[in-house]
Amino acid sequence: MASSSSSSSYIFLILLFIILCVEPSQTKSIYLPRNNFQSSLLANKHEKTKMPLKVHYFPQILDHFTFLPKSSKVFYQKYLINDQYWNKDGGGPIFVYTGNEGNIDWFAVNTGFMFDIAPKFNALLVFIEHRFYGDSMPFGNNSYKSAKTLGYLNSQQALADYAVLIRSLKQNISSESSPVVVFGGSYGGMLAAWFRLKYPHIAIGAVASSAPILHFDKITPRSSFYDAVSQDFKEASLNCYEVIKGSWAELDALSTHEDGLIEVSKLFRTCKGLHSVYSARDWLWEAFVYTAMVNYPTEANFMMPLPAYPVEEMCKIIDGLPKGASRLSKAFAASSLYYNYTQTEKCFNLEGGTDAHGLHGWDWQACTEMVMPMTCSNESMFPPTSYSYKEFAQDCKKRYGVEPRPHWITTEYGGYRIEQVLKKFGSNMIFSNGMQDPWSRGGVLKNISASIVALVTQKGAHHVDFRSETKNDPDWLIMQRKQEVAIIQNWLDEYNKDLKQN
Repeated sequence: MASSSSSSSYIFLILLFIILCVEPSQTKSIYLPRNNFQSSLLANKHEKTKMPLKVHYFPQILDHFTFLPKSSKVFYQKYLINDQYWNKDGGGPIFVYTGNEGNIDWFAVNTGFMFDIAPKFNALLVFIEHRFYGDSMPFGNNSYKSAKTLGYLNSQQALADYAVLIRSLKQNISSESSPVVVFGGSYGGMLAAWFRLKYPHIAIGAVASSAPILHFDKITPRSSFYDAVSQDFKEASLNCYEVIKGSWAELDALSTHEDGLIEVSKLFRTCKGLHSVYSARDWLWEAFVYTAMVNYPTEANFMMPLPAYPVEEMCKIIDGLPKGASRLSKAFAASSLYYNYTQTEKCFNLEGGTDAHGLHGWDWQACTEMVMPMTCSNESMFPPTSYSYKEFAQDCKKRYGVEPRPHWITTEYGGYRIEQVLKKFGSNMIFSNGMQDPWSRGGVLKNISASIVALVTQKGAHHVDFRSETKNDPDWLIMQRKQEVAIIQNWLDEYNKDLKQN
């Protein structure tokens, strides 16, 4: 059965955040995409990488920033290595993936770009798992127990983990002079960029794909994410956009009927009767948001099995239905492409989603430092909403007993006037974004200097450049990857030249 979750359940998918918004007439939570990957993991659990990966565990300390007795507690951090093409004696680099909020195996499977370029560079590949995700649990099954344990989950600790592990690895393999380049997509891309800024003595460069490092405070307009999703559908078909925009009112109207939930359950072909109309709303919402994010130019199985350019395919479904059909039924038919492209599902489970992989640490991160406010404007195809920090903070306090720090990311890593700041001291960074990815609006979209480069593609989706190359890749994607390879090669050439001179 195809599964999603209710409005009160955790939906673990690609880059998304728990944020409370307030509608003009009432207070309720709005569905927003998260940075987690339950559906993606389930969809890809049988996939394998192009090259074998060896599993290792590193004895990592709990707290890098204090010297209390408990700070030295050790947990075992998972990392994966492939040395098939590494030529240490020939100066081969070390390419490190800075793991996101999920199982590191999943990221290795879905970062084929690093495997594709490893032979050219004779590179050692390393994928490091983020603390509190996958198998890297500092307190085992009790890691998510309370704020006392979750307090050690933040981006600063994660970056320090990567720094300590990389230094130790280089010592153990007697490769102190090997240059390191970090790679990351989405939240991992943010970490890669921040790692280059915080630890320039460890990584000579960073490739940050679809990294919304400017999606904090008021740097990026709060409505930009959902405006971008809406624009993707509008460009595919104006009628499609208008049908989806009008479907929410029909759903609300249906929910007021005496047998409204029964009618909605029947229309949505649910496996069990619904308990809340918001389950149907979130089910539709999720499909449209994530389809926009993964609007790849080739068939893919990242979030779910989907055809090439799935936004266009959704709109073809809507535009092809009879004019007499309701907007809600058309929206359901389009969303079914996301959940049932393989045509294997007889019914849909809209409620009761579970955290099968223990990935809900992102909820804590979103309630502490990763505060990324979002709204829906009148131009959006989603119902208009505004943002209430007060409601958001109250929810976090209720759930975890903590107060969010909405300005901490920009204090710790910067963001305001980033062009002026990084131009003065930053170097060797690639920010790649596809404008069909709604997260691109919070990314770096213009070159900052000769060595801090923004590669922007009009049809690109969420870190599409990190996917494995295929024979059907469009020319613009092939060119984007060639540019990235050329830039990385230049970093390495400069490093090796400086190394010889010293």
